[in-house]
Amino acid sequence: MAHPVDIHVGKRIRHRRWMIGVTQQQLADRVGIKFQQIQKYETGTNRVSASRLWDIADALGVAVSFFFEGFDDSAAELSDQDSDLMSDKEALALVRTYYAIPEAQRRRLFDLAKVLSDAA
Repeated sequence: MAHPVDIHVGKRIRHRRWMIGVTQQQLADRVGIKFQQIQKYETGTNRVSASRLWDIADALGVAVSFFFEGFDDSAAELSDQDSDLMSDKEALALVRTYYAIPEAQRRRLFDLAKVLSDAA
């Protein structure tokens, strides 16, 4: 069974990769490994060594600490059945698209979405 920290780090790798629109193959090429290894890291099947995490952070343009953000003791107790919005491909695509919109228009879209959700 995978350790909760390994699962969390893997989710954060996948999250960042999706946010910047990088495929598993592209990340693997940047780090110098096979894409299957990225898959194993993202699921928590394989642990990421410190040096490899450093390379992945560099390839994804974040600090190593990014991969541990949001992890605490309660995260270790979450079950596999708990939903994780940022592991949903559609949600990530929506967020990535949203942030591609110019800021002024994005605020107006956000306000519209808020009004629509309040009306629902």
